[in-house]
Parts: sequence; structure tokens; C-alpha cells
Amino acid sequence: MKTLDSENLDSLPGLRLDPGTRFHFRCHPGLACFNRCCRNLNLFLYPYDVARLRKALRMDSERFLDTYTDVVMRPDNFFPDVLLKMTSNSERSCPFLTGQGCAVYADRPDTCRTFPVEVGILFDGKGHASPVAFFRPPDFCRGPSSRTSFTLEEWINDQQAVVFHQMTTKWAAVKGLFRQNPWQGGPDQDPRFRMAFTAAYNIDRFRQFVFESSLLKRYRIKNKLKQKIKTSDKALLDFAFHWIKFTVWKVANPKLGLR
Repeated sequence: MKTLDSENLDSLPGLRLDPGTRFHFRCHPGLACFNRCCRNLNLFLYPYDVARLRKALRMDSERFLDTYTDVVMRPDNFFPDVLLKMTSNSERSCPFLTGQGCAVYADRPDTCRTFPVEVGILFDGKGHASPVAFFRPPDFCRGPSSRTSFTLEEWINDQQAVVFHQMTTKWAAVKGLFRQNPWQGGPDQDPRFRMAFTAAYNIDRFRQFVFESSLLKRYRIKNKLKQKIKTSDKALLDFAFHWIKFTVWKVANPKLGLR
């Protein structure tokens, strides 16, 4: 999910999906292009994607990140992006692509679920953020020839992407803060950098930090929330996003005990 600025919104390609806008699409094995979109990708993975994939593959977060991702810091941002590492074959195909299709289909990333819709976050210059979406199938895609049509909301529901979309939108709002540099002496010298990345992408280590450090003693976190973040990855990531905003940007959240 990209961060967008209002001044260049009209120049972006594709059909903008305003509320009620419909588009035609359906993907199925009978199409000649089936699975062609699973090759040669710059596929961004967001925190909930990693949490779901590492669980589906029965791996901890650290092993998943080491095995399947590239972590890159772009020059125009101050927090790294996590990209799925393509295989080294001639087509640079997705590592989860098999002859029968996607091996992790039930836990596929948010970007894969919403394809060929691309969703971004629009910042209005006043700190407010809102999602904006475009229908943007590649030239080779035959899915738009379908008679089946969707609105954006219908498509997200059809692809069982509601929770993914919610979590990615929340993360995009946090990530958007990093258009400014918060690090003292640079990321490598600020211990908050490693902690923020751990909170976002290494959910197993962050859960260990929450329950084995002095965090729960220093902040008044309610017992009900403690129980949720102990067992629910979604609840823990929700907490992690607020934790990052609090520790890096001093954005308090009294309801969570972060103040």
C-alpha cells in the first residue's frame, strides 16, 4: 500500500474506484494468463502478511524473514520495506507458486488478494490519511473480459481480504509517519529503530519482549488486552502499531496505557 499525495493523484494510471464504481474481473484456471501475474514481482509484504505467512508455513518470524524476504531502505523513506524474494529461475516466479497454483492461497498477502486493484493511502497535508484505490490490471490479464462486476467493497469481501485490508491500512498510517526522519544519529545508531522493526515484522520476538521485559510493569495495560495480545497475532500487531507511534513519535494512547 503506497503513500500518495493529492497533487499527483489525477496523473496516476488506472480506473479510480470511488464508492459505487464498478469494474469487471474474474480470475480462474481457464484463462490463458492464469498465474502469469505471480512472476517477476516487486511484492511488498506488510506486517499482517508476514504474521499470516510465517504461521501458515510453521516458521517463526525471524526464519521467515531470512528465508523469503529482502529488507530494503529506500532513500526517500526512513523505515525499511519488506519485499517477497522471488526465486532465481528465469521467470523470477513467486516462491509459493506451484503447478497447481498458490501453495499459500488461504494466507496469501494483501496485495495478492486485491489484485488487480491497487490500494494506496492519500495524505492531505494536514496529517489525515484515507485509502484510495485503482483498478489496474496488466496488459496480459484477461480477467477484465468477465461479465462479473464488483465495487471495491464487494471485491475485498469476495477475496476475504477485509482483515488484511484493515491491518494494511493501519500499517500504512504508521509507515506514513516515516516520511520524516525520527532517528537520532541515523537508524543504525538509534536503538528505537531495531525495536520498531521488531514490533512490526518480528511478531514472535515482539511478543517475547512484551511478556518477558518490564513493559507490562511500566505501563498500565489492562488484563483483558494482555490476554488478547498473548494469543492473537492481530491484537498484538494492533498494539505494536500503537507502540511504534508511542516510542518513536511520542503519540500517546491512554486507552492502551501508553502515556
